[in-house]
Amino acid sequence: MSLFRPNVDAILGYVPGEQPQEPGWVKLNTNENPYPPSPKVIEALERVIHDRLNLYPDPLGSKFRQAVAKLFQLDPEWVLPANGSDENLTILMRSFINSSDLVVYPYPSYILYETLVDLQAGRHQRLHLQPDWSWDLRAAQAITAKAKMTILPNPNSPTGNRWSDADIVSLIPPDGLLVLDEAYGDFADQPHQGELLRGEQGSKIVVTRTLSKSYSLAGLRVGFALAHPDLIRGMRKMKDSYNCDKLSLAGATAAIEDQNWMKSNTAQIRATRRRMTAGLLELGFQVVPSQANFVWATHPSIPHRQIYEQLKAQKILVRFMVFPDYPNSPSNEITGLRITVGTDPEIDQLLHSLKGIV
Repeated sequence: MSLFRPNVDAILGYVPGEQPQEPGWVKLNTNENPYPPSPKVIEALERVIHDRLNLYPDPLGSKFRQAVAKLFQLDPEWVLPANGSDENLTILMRSFINSSDLVVYPYPSYILYETLVDLQAGRHQRLHLQPDWSWDLRAAQAITAKAKMTILPNPNSPTGNRWSDADIVSLIPPDGLLVLDEAYGDFADQPHQGELLRGEQGSKIVVTRTLSKSYSLAGLRVGFALAHPDLIRGMRKMKDSYNCDKLSLAGATAAIEDQNWMKSNTAQIRATRRRMTAGLLELGFQVVPSQANFVWATHPSIPHRQIYEQLKAQKILVRFMVFPDYPNSPSNEITGLRITVGTDPEIDQLLHSLKGIV
């Protein structure tokens, strides 16, 4: 007899990408930023190490909230710091979803959404994307009309495509919330700066962001949510007492304050993304136009698992992904390779290896 709740026993759990611990890998599988964080982050961490680590951190992350609020031209009461963007998603589920509530999200997309809903014992329904990754908007709106929460990753993962603001707003549930997951938002050609929060329906939108990607801080685990203060006050009740430690808050604040460093790195990644996309197309891959720091690549004749395994044998890691139960495919599933945009030398090595494979 299991002691776990039935919904815990029923799920498989989210499986992160491979994290090899030995050196020598070209790691293009988990969408980390290939460039280091701002030197100001390192300086901030060095200062905090000598700043009475025996005491708890600021439970509200006030300095970090102020830095984020200034960046997005909001009041600090609109900001909730978190232990990575994933914690904000957990807080949202704990704050708003009961067992009778419906959560909807695109599919294929970030499968953790489904896991978090299952853990909360809520109901979920997939908004199946069409083969070109667009919406059947009328069908999606009919589903979101019944939902308590719509989650939209924009840009989407694993495809990297981005949807229009008009489409996004049209999927706000009449009696619920829209969660706009912008984990990869800074890599878009025209990133959002909180515009939708200041719109007519802004009080029904929560934007989640992470510093793991564009700010090169995956190892510190810091994210934040942006929402109307009434929503933030309720969500704050659901967070751990001290959910962000002193080191994380100090490093994240320094990163937010050094926008030039972040924008320089994301511009370089966008340039490499264009070159990488062109190289994959030349090799016969089909590539979704991406607004993220990765691309979704498929090959018309060679099995994707075979490509993944042959790359891995050469110590090049990409993410082989399978999305089952997809009705818009003759095989009822989608497979493909999600490839992180690395440095130019790393992408040269990838393309050279792929040329030998395909």
